Amino acid sequence: MPAKTEQTGFRTERKPDRLKQRAEFLRAASKGRKAAIGGVVLQALPRNDQLPARLGFTVTKKVGNAVIRNRTRRRLKEAARLLLAERPVTGFDLVLIGRDSTRKRNFITLQGDIRRALDKTGV
Repeated sequence: MPAKTEQTGFRTERKPDRLKQRAEFLRAASKGRKAAIGGVVLQALPRNDQLPARLGFTVTKKVGNAVIRNRTRRRLKEAARLLLAERPVTGFDLVLIGRDSTRKRNFITLQGDIRRALDKTGV
């Protein structure tokens, strides 16, 4: 349970901004740096600002049905949220692509994959 604060009663973490438009995903895919490590593929597109990173998540139909894809996406979101809370990133659009091995991977290992992918892309 989150720690309590005096004003609101609970500490709230700000959610990272999200990439939602198809064009944003395509821009990151075509112009960004790519790293495929273990259970995740990362596409990182530098921006010319110092705003917090914007995140996008995608899992293809090759991974499984809708239930499996959504579970995989939720694992990616949580791993990225925890990692970016300890290591804030600014000035990038990041797209995390889930693979079939993403859902089977140990959660700590998945976080390590994302960390190494960030390092490999220079984020």
